Amino acid sequence: MEDDHPDLPGARTDELPWPLSGADALRAELLSAYGDPTRGHHDVRHLTEVIHRLQELAAAGARYDETPVLLAAWFHDAVYDGERDAEERSAAWAEHALPDVTDEATVAEVARLVRLTEHHRPTPDDANGCALSDADLAILGAPIDRYEEYASAVRAEYGHLPDDVFAEGRATVLRQLTSEPQLFHTTHGRAHWEARARENVARELEKLDVAG
Repeated sequence: MEDDHPDLPGARTDELPWPLSGADALRAELLSAYGDPTRGHHDVRHLTEVIHRLQELAAAGARYDETPVLLAAWFHDAVYDGERDAEERSAAWAEHALPDVTDEATVAEVARLVRLTEHHRPTPDDANGCALSDADLAILGAPIDRYEEYASAVRAEYGHLPDDVFAEGRATVLRQLTSEPQLFHTTHGRAHWEARARENVARELEKLDVAG
């Protein structure tokens, strides 16, 4: 299978697309949040990968509203500390910060999309939600080495939990995701990421069963 997930270790944050002119201070604030050294997976690299996957989807023909979806990518893990309400707090940050720099409809759509990433269940007619959900979950379909890095980084974010507690919680999340008929909602995502994602998740679940 062709590698649809080139590594991005040298990606420059100053080259990440940002759709709002005159809002560079907000961009810098978000980058600072993602750059928190205590983060594992949900860091600048993850932000970069999500944005690149959105660009990949667009190049493959996926149609979505670029400004709100790109902003939602920037905000979707703006708050991340392992707590269950991280998406809600990220959405609240968007609702607080964006009214000064964009219109009301865009603010509402960004917040909706950020909240959607808690469960990744967009409806088929939600083009914006399908694109963001697929870009966020694309890491599941990464080559095995990158997936192993991702899984280790997620474990590090929950380093305060005993192995058995983490294994149970992580396995529950992965089983919920893979219980859906399809992990991905775009044509490109299903064609290029679905099969490998299920292989990766199945392999991780086997390891978690041993750890648990």
